[in-house]
Amino acid sequence: MITISSREFNQQSSEAKKASLNGPVFITDRGKPAHVLLTMQDYLNLKNSQTNIWQQLSVRGIEEIELDLPKSKESVRVVSFD
Repeated sequence: MITISSREFNQQSSEAKKASLNGPVFITDRGKPAHVLLTMQDYLNLKNSQTNIWQQLSVRGIEEIELDLPKSKESVRVVSFD
């Protein structure tokens, strides 16, 4: 997933357009997501799709990302509300 600020988008719009060829580019305003840049084909696919928008905007190739999380060192305590 590619995320850029509005300022970066204004300064590097051609790079953002190129990046959108590989998936949606999220543009932030003051650190909060504000816009999504898509290719026309991706937009048309999204518009005509029967799946929801989250599925359409999901990161391509995410299933190939390996996530190695360290085990938590916190102990688990069972709480009873009797």
